[in-house]
Amino acid sequence: MKAITLLSALLLSQASLAFTIEKIGSDISHPWGIAVLNDEEVLVTARAGALLRINLTTGQQRAVLPTPFVASFRQGGLLDVAYDEQSNRVHLCYSKPLEGGAGLAIASAKLDGYQLLTPKDFFVSNHRSPSGAHFGCRIVIEGNYLFASLGDRGDRSNAQNPSNHAGSIIRLNLVEPEPANTQQDWLPEIYSMGHRNPQGLALQPNTGLLWSHEHGPRGGDEINLIEQDNYYGWPTVSYGKEYIGGDIGLNSSPDGYTDPLWVWDPSIAPSGMTFYTEEMFPEWQGNLLVGALKFTSIYRIVIDPDSNLPVSEERLFNDEMGRVRDVEQANDGSILVLSDAPNGGLYRISR
Repeated sequence: MKAITLLSALLLSQASLAFTIEKIGSDISHPWGIAVLNDEEVLVTARAGALLRINLTTGQQRAVLPTPFVASFRQGGLLDVAYDEQSNRVHLCYSKPLEGGAGLAIASAKLDGYQLLTPKDFFVSNHRSPSGAHFGCRIVIEGNYLFASLGDRGDRSNAQNPSNHAGSIIRLNLVEPEPANTQQDWLPEIYSMGHRNPQGLALQPNTGLLWSHEHGPRGGDEINLIEQDNYYGWPTVSYGKEYIGGDIGLNSSPDGYTDPLWVWDPSIAPSGMTFYTEEMFPEWQGNLLVGALKFTSIYRIVIDPDSNLPVSEERLFNDEMGRVRDVEQANDGSILVLSDAPNGGLYRISR
């Protein structure tokens, strides 16, 4: 009897670790961002300019219109999306065609079924460039505040220049304007500076702290805890190397710069991140889930509850879904994943 009990326990343990991965609906070309609407539906952006409302049960996809006209080239296009349930507003981060190239913009509109009611730009970066690189462009909502990440647009000097928005994380008050920093020489929207290409942004549920990750060059991808007025180093401090070899900056942060919480070397090309809080995967509770474009997987980052610092990682779902562009937690505790490819799409990981 004892042997049977042990065998049953082993089988139950193995069953509890099983995962189901399913593709929801048809292909989506280069999907970029996910926003959960309710228990049954999500919004998904496609880089070429489409916004789709997708039913997680039936897989039905319908376009939500109108969307902003985007500068869809290289890394640019319609990028992240956030949904504010209290105001029923959709916020879209995108590369906007402007004289001299493209700049990063955030548009906002009320959602009415499959329509955006009079979408308008809420923010337009003062930096525009013909470069199609390093837009950043993740957004999160916290109460009346919208946080957004802006890449350096391929010009590393932007990240330490407080007179332009590129290479920063900004904070916007959605109700009334107010400065996001206490610095006299910074633009009022800049919350932090010194970022290369931040494509992950998430609020930690139990603390309310803002976490971000960003692409390094050759090595040196980072996870950072984002705090008001802080400098995050790039390019003065970098744990990566030049693509042609050699150091870029210091490998440690002097006074006035903030060290990352976690560094990947070699780079994993992180994109998208979420904290897991639900019951479907209890062994993941409190962990940070990060998408990896380069290594076509999800990285589970274990956070020590006492120090609130990352202490270990596990690479999951290797090559199961392709290049992971975004990862989000659904209301039922399953994990939603976007696969970045011409024939990519929305996947759900459940148990």
